[in-house]
Amino acid sequence: MSPSYQVIARKWRPQTFADLVGQDHVVRTLTNAITRGRIAHAYLFVGPRGTGKTSTARIFAKALNCTDGPNADFDPADPAVQSITDGTSMDVIEIDGASNNSVDQIRDLRDDVRYAPTQGKYKIYIIDEVHMLSNQAFNALLKTLEEPPEHVKFVFATTDVQKVLPTILSRCQRFDLKPIPDNLIVGRLKQIAIDEKIKVTDAALACIARMADGGMRDAQSIFDQMISFCGTEISEPDVLDVYGLVSVEKISALAGAVAAGDHRKIIEIVDECDESGRDLVRLLTDLQALVRQALLDAIAKNGRTDLLGGIALTTEQLTRLLDGLREGEGGVKLGLSEKINFEVTLLKAVEASRSRAIDSLIKELAALAEESPSIAASTYAAGEKKKGLIDRLEMRLSAEFAAAQAAQPLIVNVPEDAPDEKAGVEIQPHMPTIEVAAIAAATATTGATGAPTFDEEGPVWPTEASAAISAEVAERGETLNSKTARELAEAAAEAAAEKKNLPSLGELVDRIPSDVRDTVEDLFRVKWTQVVRVPRKTFKE
Repeated sequence: MSPSYQVIARKWRPQTFADLVGQDHVVRTLTNAITRGRIAHAYLFVGPRGTGKTSTARIFAKALNCTDGPNADFDPADPAVQSITDGTSMDVIEIDGASNNSVDQIRDLRDDVRYAPTQGKYKIYIIDEVHMLSNQAFNALLKTLEEPPEHVKFVFATTDVQKVLPTILSRCQRFDLKPIPDNLIVGRLKQIAIDEKIKVTDAALACIARMADGGMRDAQSIFDQMISFCGTEISEPDVLDVYGLVSVEKISALAGAVAAGDHRKIIEIVDECDESGRDLVRLLTDLQALVRQALLDAIAKNGRTDLLGGIALTTEQLTRLLDGLREGEGGVKLGLSEKINFEVTLLKAVEASRSRAIDSLIKELAALAEESPSIAASTYAAGEKKKGLIDRLEMRLSAEFAAAQAAQPLIVNVPEDAPDEKAGVEIQPHMPTIEVAAIAAATATTGATGAPTFDEEGPVWPTEASAAISAEVAERGETLNSKTARELAEAAAEAAAEKKNLPSLGELVDRIPSDVRDTVEDLFRVKWTQVVRVPRKTFKE
């Protein structure tokens, strides 16, 4: 190694306000303060590691003590500025809060501030990691910090502002430095790669930025290490292998499997990642970020998104999924078996996303059971006692199906020997409410119009054909159960099969009212996925 070699993080450290990346709000405020002569006596820079706190403090000190300063647009080659860069300036004192945290050291600082600067206009104290000072040291600094001499400026930097006393915070102008976006990190690394004559792919830079978590110094250190590993050419597989990252494509595949509830696929992907030595903790973090992105997309699209593998999920489902991943984070990091804990976390998150809050389910049922005035008038006779929630729900679904299908006929469970163009929609036999709706739809194909009324025996349709069906049910002494529902649907379908010029298969699906489709999907958590021909013998078992 050459004696003059410097790591990239030091060599490419920002030297002017223009070099700072991703902190435009801080740069603008400080430059305006310098330009307008509104320089405060104490500043506090807060933010995660590697976001430019100490670099900003040094650049601010250069702007104050440069020749003919204060000047925000100073010359980096200025001797006064260069001395601050080299750390030889007598007027810019950098103190490490972790190793100078006692009351005695703060007392020495309090005595030193009385002396005037030797070269520049100000004597500037930069205290890094100021939260490491003891409470006694903070208290000893209070008076000096509140009313320092005119030639003294304090600049503090910390990654843990919660540990700084409120009395200190109230005496400083606070600046929060945010994590640097990945695209800005990638742009900076590209500039460094060009200057260092390194060939690196965009995918590799994206991986480095993703692993840096918003810290420019972390990204530069990783980039420096990759140069040592790969030489002058760096590709995405190199970064994935060295740091155990999982590719974006595989993260998306895992997210799709979790959204679809495909347990087998989840286990397969986890096995592949574990066998190739990938970091499962990092994979969990990346998966959380992807689910969060889908959650924000669902919020922007009124509660639904298909961003995870094309599977439509609601805001509630995504919130529960993200919460399940978050709850398992501690077990994956600290558990004895990282792989097992990771698999359990994913499977629990899948089950959590499928659950429904009882209060929200009750609200949905109550909303569905609230009849509109027209339905209520045709459903309840004068003085009739109001039925229960489930009864009212089935009655409303039946009425709405009948009203919609009277205008747009729908054939349900067409027999096997019906002509090809007379296929119908398959109704799940274990859902009584849907079967009631199926009877309404099938009866509509026989010519029934309008909404039904209800008596103790069940629905009564206002046509001779449907009245005959109701009479047949009453004659059998049966209620509107699954057996009679199937028989009536089959009978109605057979009658409808004799009609001519029926709609095509696609038209039948398109004629399903959207509100009915959404109601059934949300209530029973099923999807209208396909239209099939149901053999007649299926309903004779």
